[in-house]
Amino acid sequence: MNATQQAVEQDWSALALAIKAWGRELGFAAVAVADVDLHEAEPRLLRWLERGLHGEMDYMARHGPKRARPAELVPGTLRVISARLDYWPEAADAREALRDGARAYISRYALGRDYHKVM
Repeated sequence: MNATQQAVEQDWSALALAIKAWGRELGFAAVAVADVDLHEAEPRLLRWLERGLHGEMDYMARHGPKRARPAELVPGTLRVISARLDYWPEAADAREALRDGARAYISRYALGRDYHKVM
């Protein structure tokens, strides 16, 4: 690797670190930057879709193989930034609630605001 390539690589690394820090500042539980080469995952995705394991999530099948090829879904894509926002992060013992027949248990995702609107 020559000096120019090394400088560019350091710039990308610094940018990835900054993106992760910004994500933490915004309250995300985790932020990751991933490559777009998903050729090893594509056959598993296609089998999963063929078996109907996506249930009523029709959007999963809508673009077919493009879900495993981000650069085809959005031309020019070099990396994918993923952010995790935990549902209702306060601790709760779901097992205890489920064992108690007199109590109801509501999934965490249903307790807070719709994450599609929050994010």
